Amino acid sequence: MERTERFYKICDSLKTRRAVSTQEFLDELEISLATFKRDIEYLKDRYGAPIIWDRNLRGYRFDYPSSDSPKFELPGLWFNASEMHALLVMEHLLENMQPGLLAPHIGPMRLQIRSLIEKGDHAANEVLHRIRFLPSMKRKYDLKSFEIISMGLLSRKRLRISHYHRERDEVTDREVSPQRLVYYRDNWLLDTWCHLRKDLRSFSLDAIEHAELTTKKSRDISDKKLDEHLASGYGIFSGKADKIAILRFTPKCARWVSSEIWYPEQKSNYDENGFFILQFPYSHDRELIMHILQYGPDVEVLGPDSLKNSVKNNLKDTLSIYN
Repeated sequence: MERTERFYKICDSLKTRRAVSTQEFLDELEISLATFKRDIEYLKDRYGAPIIWDRNLRGYRFDYPSSDSPKFELPGLWFNASEMHALLVMEHLLENMQPGLLAPHIGPMRLQIRSLIEKGDHAANEVLHRIRFLPSMKRKYDLKSFEIISMGLLSRKRLRISHYHRERDEVTDREVSPQRLVYYRDNWLLDTWCHLRKDLRSFSLDAIEHAELTTKKSRDISDKKLDEHLASGYGIFSGKADKIAILRFTPKCARWVSSEIWYPEQKSNYDENGFFILQFPYSHDRELIMHILQYGPDVEVLGPDSLKNSVKNNLKDTLSIYN
């Protein structure tokens, strides 16, 4: 039980009962005597809770100067950054959900989330008005296809899909065994075993033009193999990471980049001139190049040469447009 929850349970017990013994608190809260005493002292010192030990009643109670004195209340809950983000993400997703199988349940779910937000010191409408949630480059996908893909994923059935390959500007029909749905940078992707390529592949849902459920059983791939192939390096593109990107950022840019997580197991350090060196594994460089280019002259690729040359060629092609 979290400490904040214990505080509310302690105060609720004191408000509803004449006095509460130490042993009753220990049994209800399932904590040690030392922890309980620290909680009581914290409530008294930090929140000004009028808690006293009554020798006659042999228990703790609230002590008010008179019957007309205002009753003690703990301040409203405060959410930390991750909790507030989670609540706002859920509220945003539900608000923008298209009509479907869950439509009758969405209203009650939103009311529950708003009631959680209102456990803070401000009304939910005020919180949602003052804190904005801005999706980044969200692409549209077909709702019906999403439902079929979800059914195949959870029922462990293969799917027949028509996938539009933007780079080659062509559509291919494939039979796939769905493994996982991934929500990445405001877009949905489907990790699959592709029976056409006989390998693991990820497909963006907005590029799946048609999806059809089959009666064939899906081929199951272990989580370990999926992670090795699809999550072993930077970005979302498939392929086991086999290269290490080494980037050097200017001291000024380092003030921002040094706080970013490009990959969970990245390595970083400052050189003798104050430049920030960042290293992490990757497989395909398409997404990585786009990320690097946004830093312009504040970043230099130190290795590998293949990545350095790809960035250099992209910059040349970009410059040729303006020449």
